[in-house]
Amino acid sequence: MRVFIIGFEGVERGILELIQRGVEEVLGGGTCRVLDGVLRIPDEAYNRIRRQYASELLLEVTSEYIMESGRKDYILLGVTDVDIYAPGMNYIFGLAHCSGRTAVISLFRLRPEFYGESSNRNLFLERAVKEAIHEIGHALGLKHCKNEFCVMYFSLHIGMTDRKSKFFCEGCLRKIKHIFRDNCIY
Repeated sequence: MRVFIIGFEGVERGILELIQRGVEEVLGGGTCRVLDGVLRIPDEAYNRIRRQYASELLLEVTSEYIMESGRKDYILLGVTDVDIYAPGMNYIFGLAHCSGRTAVISLFRLRPEFYGESSNRNLFLERAVKEAIHEIGHALGLKHCKNEFCVMYFSLHIGMTDRKSKFFCEGCLRKIKHIFRDNCIY
């Protein structure tokens, strides 16, 4: 199983490549590639009242891209720089089709500057990689984990993202290996 990363309009390719390196550190070298294309954010995704974008519509755009490719042997992670939400939530860091092939993360709330802190590129990239791995985990079929240090632990706020690791706990790792058995990504 391979993971491809594609940016939505406005996301720098250099950021995508740094996320790719982080994903490969966790999933293994050669498992991830950045695509050349750029996804368009649909106008209807913007909610003027909330001043945010509907994550489901961005996930739908990502899903349409993968369907058009005709391939079924990879996961596609879309990366956006806009603030996203899901119904019933004030905001989210990402969304995925559980046991599906698509996921989306937002960089918007991962930057320290969003919280009034000084710019810190390393912290920003660490957060982006954690959220990418988390959503890829969902796309692989993993649910939220109860281990607060596992990357699959649910982050209600950025402090919880900072506390957890970018790696899967032993239990989640066993589940992934079980899913892939002979075609394991590790």
